Amino acid sequence: MSKEELKEWICGAIDRRFKQIEQIGDQIMSNPELGFKEFKTAALVTKVMKEWGVPHQTGLAITGVRGIIEGKKPGPTIGLIGELDAVLVSEHPAADPETKAAHACGHNVQIAGLLGAMMGLLDADAFQQLSGRIIFFAVPAEEYVEIGYRLKLIEEGKLHYLGGKPELIRLGHFDDIDLCMMIHTHGDSYSEKSSISCSSNGCIVKMIRFIGLPAHAGAAPHKGINALNAAQLALSAINAQRETFRDEDTIRVHPIITKGGDLVNVVPSEVLIETYVRGRTNEAILDANAKVDRALRAGAMAVGARVEIETLPGFMPLLSNQGLKRLFRDNCLHLFGDNDFVETLHETWSTDMGDVSHIMPAIQPSIGGAGGGHHSSDWYIRDKKLAYTAPAKVLALSAVDLLWGEGEMAKQILAEHQPAMSKAEYLQFLDNVFQKKQFDDNSSS
Repeated sequence: MSKEELKEWICGAIDRRFKQIEQIGDQIMSNPELGFKEFKTAALVTKVMKEWGVPHQTGLAITGVRGIIEGKKPGPTIGLIGELDAVLVSEHPAADPETKAAHACGHNVQIAGLLGAMMGLLDADAFQQLSGRIIFFAVPAEEYVEIGYRLKLIEEGKLHYLGGKPELIRLGHFDDIDLCMMIHTHGDSYSEKSSISCSSNGCIVKMIRFIGLPAHAGAAPHKGINALNAAQLALSAINAQRETFRDEDTIRVHPIITKGGDLVNVVPSEVLIETYVRGRTNEAILDANAKVDRALRAGAMAVGARVEIETLPGFMPLLSNQGLKRLFRDNCLHLFGDNDFVETLHETWSTDMGDVSHIMPAIQPSIGGAGGGHHSSDWYIRDKKLAYTAPAKVLALSAVDLLWGEGEMAKQILAEHQPAMSKAEYLQFLDNVFQKKQFDDNSSS
């Protein structure tokens, strides 16, 4: 069988499995779970892998599942990835009434596509014609939510990092993978069926606590220190910094106040803020972060409050590998035609696939089939046939291209690729981001 014949066989097998793949995606959509809590979703992935006889590991970084299938001959190892977790969108019609979690970003489609690719490759007996290995990796906690919960897991020794892929990298579960790809789902942002970006923003995460002094807000406000005023001044100071952010660095700072006080007749003595600091490069992110810290300190000192700033590693900027980009494009053009592919320059969202892309060749393109906007209450799967089967086909076809023969295409991409960081350098960078600082009128630490 030629490579082209094998690829056609795989596409037909995936089409024949559509109802099974759709059921997986719909079941996950109806049971959204937040990061490091995806036990039902992980159990479903495990069940499917068991049914198909795929050797697998479970409980990786709490909920991750990793299936491995060997080719006929030794060769490179390809990682195909899908994300297990949902995001917090309480207004979404499919949101969990208790947790407010909803699959308003398409991760349910990712898992369905990942397992669909596995089914198509196995149905076609493709591994008898491939060199190397394919790892089907269902990973936890891409959405950076419930930071307090994750910090508690760190205190309990169950995690070291707050994101799924960074934690899996630390634990060594990417050590034997040579290159990675995953496919996201896009909605109304693109008219084309397939899309890939050159890069995207990275981010760091900040937890901020302003501490004042309570007093009666009507009778004796002069005896208090208003932490809410300190926070408002700090937010204004952050806004005053925006003109200093270079356009080419695509900085985004978007704080929210998660606690503004306790009672309306008490001077607010504790105010909590969370924010991301996003940017195109790690250097730009760190520069913007220093400006944000100055603004936070200024707000506190203006009214005599204290401020505690906890800075946490978020995600690295995404660096899309050129060889994998071409491979994705070629397979999408084959499936969809010349008018259904678009390549964009730089995007300002963030993903922990960026972390993977710093240590190995990686891409995170997208395929359509959804409607509405990411992380919005109007997000839904508009075209299930496209959304569920097209990513499965492109993942499987790309794996065949990479591992066909002696795995020459994968080897060529690896030979041409220069990692931005070694694993050790990457982990050291993340560890250096962890900081806790406290500022008041008299001291700083």
